[in-house]
Amino acid sequence: MLELGSLGADSTRETVAGVYFTGPRALAYRACLWSRLANRILWPLAQLDATDGDIFYQGMKDIKWGGVFDSNKTIAIDFSGENRNIRNTQFGAQRSKDAIVDWFVAAGAPRPSVDRANPDVRLNVRLVRDRAHLSIDLSGGSLHQRGYRLQSGVAPLKENLAAAMLLRADWPGIAARGGGLIDPMCGSATLLLEGAMMSADIAPGLGRKGFGFEHLLMHDAPQWRAIISDAKSRAERGRAAQLPEFRGYDWDPAVIRRAQENIARVGLESVVRVSCKPVSELTKPTHRPLPIGLLVCNPPYGERIGDKEQLGGLYRQLGEAMLTQFPGWQAAVLTSDLDLGRATGLRSYKRYALYNGAMATSLLLFDLSANELREMGRGQVDVDVDASPPPLTEGATMFANRVVKNRKRLSSWVKREQVECYRVYDADMPEYSVAVDIYGEYVHVAEYQAPKNVSVEAAERRLDEIRSALPAALGVAAEKIIYKQRSRQRGTEQYTKQDSQGELLTVTEGQAKLLVNLSDYLDTGLFLDHRPLRLRIGQEAAGKDFLNLFCYTGSVTVHAALGGAQSTTSIDLSKTYLTWLGKNLAVNQLDERRNTVTREDCQSWLARARSRYDLILLDPPSFSNSKAMTQSFDVQRDHPQLVRLTMGVLRDEGKLYFSNNRRGFVLDASLQEEFRCEDITAKTLPPDYQRKRKIHCCWLISHK
Repeated sequence: MLELGSLGADSTRETVAGVYFTGPRALAYRACLWSRLANRILWPLAQLDATDGDIFYQGMKDIKWGGVFDSNKTIAIDFSGENRNIRNTQFGAQRSKDAIVDWFVAAGAPRPSVDRANPDVRLNVRLVRDRAHLSIDLSGGSLHQRGYRLQSGVAPLKENLAAAMLLRADWPGIAARGGGLIDPMCGSATLLLEGAMMSADIAPGLGRKGFGFEHLLMHDAPQWRAIISDAKSRAERGRAAQLPEFRGYDWDPAVIRRAQENIARVGLESVVRVSCKPVSELTKPTHRPLPIGLLVCNPPYGERIGDKEQLGGLYRQLGEAMLTQFPGWQAAVLTSDLDLGRATGLRSYKRYALYNGAMATSLLLFDLSANELREMGRGQVDVDVDASPPPLTEGATMFANRVVKNRKRLSSWVKREQVECYRVYDADMPEYSVAVDIYGEYVHVAEYQAPKNVSVEAAERRLDEIRSALPAALGVAAEKIIYKQRSRQRGTEQYTKQDSQGELLTVTEGQAKLLVNLSDYLDTGLFLDHRPLRLRIGQEAAGKDFLNLFCYTGSVTVHAALGGAQSTTSIDLSKTYLTWLGKNLAVNQLDERRNTVTREDCQSWLARARSRYDLILLDPPSFSNSKAMTQSFDVQRDHPQLVRLTMGVLRDEGKLYFSNNRRGFVLDASLQEEFRCEDITAKTLPPDYQRKRKIHCCWLISHK
């Protein structure tokens, strides 16, 4: 908010998702060019009814797109969020694209083409319950891409996160008092360059190839040229001024060479200097007096590089160098593991929670003028943090009380059934519209769309209250709570992917060990509402040939195999899911020779199948339009043929479990005439889903 205010923004309003502001077109230009913290600048265009795909399509088509951009521009749609009728983000993006193209065709203009990697115009559609929030991405690609870093190290730090670290550590104030900036593990020099660009008054977007707004009809080219010209003049004056000392070190010569290339692209070779030096040899420069300054770094923390057990010594070396070589300085260390922060041996006076993608991290601030190495227990070192949270708001207190009440209500069932993964809260209070799931020692929070009578801004404020309330309510450390905000999909990310950590957590369900991913995808790899059905199939599978259609990550296959199935066959079109299934089989020591995995469209596979099965699970998506399919699939429209094909491979005395998550789904009457169909939905709903009884529907189908 302060940054936008300095650029001239009016009515700034902070939310969990970002900051809303108002102002003229020139302000939007300056925000894109000068914001050091933002990922994107979005221009809200419309809010549309998205009750279903057709209504949403018509609303998109009603917009006069010819007044926004020309049809010769390439486009891309960043679509995020799902509801009961638009359950596939690819479907939402496809309908958006179709509406725009159809508008231009109806107007007699050429069809705009799609370029997902590098479009001229990027549209952002965020689905929140039954409302779609449509915006134009004025920035184009993510604003963290400054243009100076073509290559980076193994675990790169995003430029805007680096800027946030420096601002939290008060680098501008330290620089104004004559202090220097040193990064002892500089990698590609991101922290050094962000600090130097602040001191030299260099606009962070000055090195970018372009912005999204340059392709819009609203673009005022002369005004933009004037803003760019002013920024270039300021940068020239800044480079020529007397700047602070900037030094960086790294043990890897190849990394240092990349850092030097990045520095040269910004034109700061004479200011920012980097060289090879390990942390064990870190000392303060002596060529000029530097009584104050900031030592800042993003050391490895065992998530992607290094081994946590081996990193304690590195952090200890860092702590010793900080204290002995930099008295009177300030220090800032980013880590996702507080145990490693403690290994420095120093007491931090402040801790800020920052997110590196979906990874929760802590920025630890140290005052090296009033610190000492302290031992605790077996070499453990205490870290003081800003741990006295502000008092909860009235709403946050109500939310926390509901979570505590729900968990207490489920506790006897959880203990009796030894349930490790379950839902503890599911939008019980409409104002706090999230689902809260327990996964062993971790918590997964998924955002829903706010009710129509709750504004987006209010919903985001309440999500902030949820963040403040959950750790104490569940007795879980904040860094073990993963938040999924469906509006976070941006840029060139896949529509269904939110991050790329690839970290799989092992959880237990019955006798099965199952792998879940809490950070990378909207779904975790385990649908908790199907728990009773998985256990039921596992109990019935002994000696049976089991077929799992649309098998997803194969959790039901694992249960059937562990239950003694004679064979299992799992079919899905997704390579990602089938790879996941292979890992689930491996972690349960199940032989893939008896558990066949096939990548193919289920309907095509069924049409040519010759084998017969005793037990089948058919759990199709509500909608799919995968490129590998010849046509789209809609479960309400297409289920009669799909069920008949499946019954064709079911043995005479066999059982078919048919399930789906389509709200308002109705089983075709002709199927009930041909087969014995029993609605067992109520029997497949676990205690933690009794308040959301429409989460899925399920039938037991057999031959008459």
